[in-house]
Amino acid sequence: MALRTQFENSNEIGVFSKLTNGYALVATGGSENFYSTFEAELAEHIPVVRCSIANCRFVGRVVAGNSKGLLVPSTTTDQELMHLRNSLPDSVVIQRVEERLSALGNVISTNDHVALVHTDLDRETEDIVADVLGVEVFRQTIANNALVGSYSVLTNQGGLVHPRTSVDDLEELSSLLQVPLVAGTVNRGSDVLGAGMVVNDWTAFVGLDTTSTEISVIDSIFKLGESADAANNAGEISQNLRASLVDTLG
Repeated sequence: MALRTQFENSNEIGVFSKLTNGYALVATGGSENFYSTFEAELAEHIPVVRCSIANCRFVGRVVAGNSKGLLVPSTTTDQELMHLRNSLPDSVVIQRVEERLSALGNVISTNDHVALVHTDLDRETEDIVADVLGVEVFRQTIANNALVGSYSVLTNQGGLVHPRTSVDDLEELSSLLQVPLVAGTVNRGSDVLGAGMVVNDWTAFVGLDTTSTEISVIDSIFKLGESADAANNAGEISQNLRASLVDTLG
């Protein structure tokens, strides 16, 4: 189930953290409480790394990555880059990117297989995304917003997109990404999903204002915890029912 948390007094936890299947990045400073929420849930599985980028704390909005790689902006200092290289698994490729749209987390949305990118992203950056993250890259908008990283959140299980995304766009994006998508919100109606939550294939963290309805949508589309079991059980129940109906009719 998605866990509610706050960074100092902010519900925009996707600004201050980055979560993938291979590692988690958390902004330095902030309350111990925020860090320990991540640590308690993730430490057994993946490294939770405190870091800054360009001496700033909004790490989640300026980096883009998945379990294979991490892209950081050109403003990242050598010391910060070294710290990340020392802290992350050797299998994760870390690359500095010279890009005009330097808030990479706002302009790139990715899982381990596919990435959506801002329509104006440099061609070179697009190639770097494909190489370093090992993904297929598509230039897209979401509900006519070019900031795909801000208005969508993807994992290998599913994706959540801006609430104003049309049904046609949802279907098109879903077939591109090859995962189920749903339109939704976080933090009691906020459409800036990338800033309001972080998620990987087995857990999610959302801002403290997120309602139980929003959490149930998140749990179900990303197949987290109990809802994944429930979905499996529902599948098994319907299969059993079908089998018994066939037996009865046979």
